[in-house]
Amino acid sequence: MGDTFLGFRRENGAVGVRNLIAIIPSVFCAAKVAQRISQNVPGTVHFSHPVGCSQVGDDLDVTARTLIGIGRNPNFAGVVVAGLGCERFTPKELFDGIAPTGKMLEMVVIQDAGDSIKAIEIGTRMARQMQQKASMERREEIPVSELMIGLNCGGSDTTSGLVANPALGLASDKLVGQGGSSVLSELTELLGTEHILARRAVDEKVAADILRVIGAMEERLKRQIQTSHNSRRKNLISTGNYDGGLSSVVEKSLGSMKKSGNAKFVEVFAYGDAPTKKGLLLLDGPGHDGEVTTGLAAAGAQIVCFPTGRGTPSGFPGVPVIKITGNPRTFERMKENIDINAGTVILGKNTLQEVGEEIYREILAVASGKMSKAEVLGHDEQFCITRMP
Repeated sequence: MGDTFLGFRRENGAVGVRNLIAIIPSVFCAAKVAQRISQNVPGTVHFSHPVGCSQVGDDLDVTARTLIGIGRNPNFAGVVVAGLGCERFTPKELFDGIAPTGKMLEMVVIQDAGDSIKAIEIGTRMARQMQQKASMERREEIPVSELMIGLNCGGSDTTSGLVANPALGLASDKLVGQGGSSVLSELTELLGTEHILARRAVDEKVAADILRVIGAMEERLKRQIQTSHNSRRKNLISTGNYDGGLSSVVEKSLGSMKKSGNAKFVEVFAYGDAPTKKGLLLLDGPGHDGEVTTGLAAAGAQIVCFPTGRGTPSGFPGVPVIKITGNPRTFERMKENIDINAGTVILGKNTLQEVGEEIYREILAVASGKMSKAEVLGHDEQFCITRMP
């Protein structure tokens, strides 16, 4: 019998590790209304963003699919959609995209309500009623096969690739080995490793998809570098990465890929979509921390695991982010932000396998209700929908 955690079983069979109400604006014009509704009702989170109108083609489509995916995430027991009334991505389209989940769902439109004050009043009433119902739900024992974790990293240094990422890879392998799912992304930080990752594909199609999406990202970066007039802006890794001892994007990539362990990749899927298979997955997404975490949450990840050598406090609304560092000094400086100190391997206090097990157990604890440090401190900065060029 495999491991279990305590989660919330949803109407459509999906499982959440949090039981929150999401307030999602369909357009930036309704962002303040969504924020005010959330401020009025404990146990809610809001998703302010600058998009939803004046977009066309793939750019608008990615926004629509991502917002719908966020609303479908099983960590949310209910959703209040807030719209203006004349936006390109209509509140009704967002509502209809979430509706098949069967979760509690309401919609308030500012222009129909009469003004923003009335819309806040209506939305607050909706959210309060949802939260009262959600508060009656109880956790139940769930197999780890129902878990999907997202793999993200930021503020990397040499210890990320040496310790933190490989330890997370061991935890990922253990989860996938029991039927769960783990999602790797950040294609800008996988450049130069595509041939290695393709060898780990479950079949030729998945191998070809890995080579295709990483190759396309490399071509996109080449175009952006060629049009830059500032030589410093052409660097593919940050100044913090250099200061942390990383010499190139390929060196960073070799460490970054270790987050995915050694399992076989079973599917490659697009940003804003949800995977159709369980196991180790590759999300075709950029390297920006917020955009990656948003794509992971829209895909259905209930938890994000985030190695950081340099240290970062950022989190995501409604989806717990577990921070891991391989740098003992970073852990000492940022104890209030970092959940797991993988730097004990460097200090000779623990083996890589022991820290991998510690990360795995932390994932189960957070899935069962333990708050990550980012949650405790209210960090929710990482909601950021990618834009298509």
